[in-house]
Amino acid sequence: MNAPSCAAPALPPDLPPGWHWNNRFAALGPAFSTPMNLQPLEQPYLVGYSPSAASLLGLTSEALHSPQWLDVLAGNTVPNGAQPLSSVYSGHQFGVWAGQLGDGRAVLLGELEPPTGHGGESQEIQLKGSGLTPYSRMGDGRAVLRSSIREFLCSEAIHALGIPTTRALSVVGSDHPVYRERPETAAVVTRLAPSFVRFGHFEHFCHHNLHGDLRQLADFVIDRFYPQCRTDSALKGNAYANFLQAVTQRTAHLLAQWQAVGFCHGVMNTDNMSILGLTIDYGPFQFLDGFDPGHICNHSDNQGRYAFERQPQVAYWNLYCLGQALLPLIEEQDLAIAALETYKTVYPQAFDAAMAAKLGFPTVQNGQTDLLADLLRLMAVEHVDYSIFWRRLSHWTGRAIDTPNAAEDALVRDLFLDQDGITQWLLHFSELHTYIPRGLSANLMLKTNPKYVLRNHLGELAIQAAQAKDFTVLAKLQMVLAHPFDEQPEHSTYADFPPDWAGSIAISCSS
Repeated sequence: MNAPSCAAPALPPDLPPGWHWNNRFAALGPAFSTPMNLQPLEQPYLVGYSPSAASLLGLTSEALHSPQWLDVLAGNTVPNGAQPLSSVYSGHQFGVWAGQLGDGRAVLLGELEPPTGHGGESQEIQLKGSGLTPYSRMGDGRAVLRSSIREFLCSEAIHALGIPTTRALSVVGSDHPVYRERPETAAVVTRLAPSFVRFGHFEHFCHHNLHGDLRQLADFVIDRFYPQCRTDSALKGNAYANFLQAVTQRTAHLLAQWQAVGFCHGVMNTDNMSILGLTIDYGPFQFLDGFDPGHICNHSDNQGRYAFERQPQVAYWNLYCLGQALLPLIEEQDLAIAALETYKTVYPQAFDAAMAAKLGFPTVQNGQTDLLADLLRLMAVEHVDYSIFWRRLSHWTGRAIDTPNAAEDALVRDLFLDQDGITQWLLHFSELHTYIPRGLSANLMLKTNPKYVLRNHLGELAIQAAQAKDFTVLAKLQMVLAHPFDEQPEHSTYADFPPDWAGSIAISCSS
């Protein structure tokens, strides 16, 4: 059943010259989605927007501030040429088959295609929090301002770190009440991605023995995003096995980047895994404060399934579920297993390369594995702040080794109670750097180890201000996070240790 239509639609905005809607996903047919009428959001106001995400659509800041685009971003107006829909998918949640799911609070407006010669790729535009859909189950289809700001900020922060992700164009708020653990206000976050197809889309059609639809979806994704799978001679030239292998390897690289930067996703269900290897569905995420391999950032995760150190293994488990879903197309189990097995090689190689850069090594070094293991053990025992340690080590590498400096030396050592342990480790670290120019190492480290990450308490401060209709805190934090590797000395407080109250912030699946 469609949601109620907007009572008084406004004049839709014009697209930038040459841009047009191309509704490829809608063209797949009724088995894949349900057409939607949008639900209006009362008296919307712009909370924040991303100029860099807007540029992907050829939009200017002035356009996004116009009443016409505000109505589009709030879900109050359907642009000419768009075909709003919500898609159906299934999935495993916390390791258990959950059955049919779907876009319970998201509406895909369509896909905006750039003009010929633009050089960019098409972007699907999705409104998250835009109201009831046929897949809302027991929910209300709305998102709250709190969670929308978190997703907006983290999407853009992860992008600035160079990690593949969906993008966030804007957050639009309203005083419309939404009830969670307490009364809150509604918001809509506009998300961009070349595609929002998930592992769970394939699981849905396999589980229901809809193999024709399964093949149609796989062909659609392969032809759009993985055309090389048609001609690759690997895995007996089986396009679907090649597709599984390509997704496996993209996912392996993504997880290596997450682990290197200390990012906890929090809810790695199969329906939250992008078929393009993008970070998607920011809910109970967290960047590590103190290093704890067993850290659980999601208070709904009672068993610790998605603890930080388990994320790579969970990704492989999810890929195995995708492999099972694609098996009716691959047909040969050995080919599916061979495709999945590449994860066991690609992930450790990608992780080793990422950690080599964090340590200032242009390539993976002999002895690096033991060096890193010793460091992480020292950090885990004392829950040493993850981001601060790596940033301080970057500066120490560039200055303290060649030109001993007691203050610089202390900045690293004083992070540890075990002074003998960190002293021995730094000696070993220095020995491995013997034949690498210090300037080269430090420069690599400063471009790899961010000074600024979206810590929970920083997001909380932006949320509290926005709830009082002060959006300047959000804008300033967004500006700082857009340049995470720059020193930005005027904003250095954003890189400080978290305050004591940060430990009391509870983030759950409803966040």
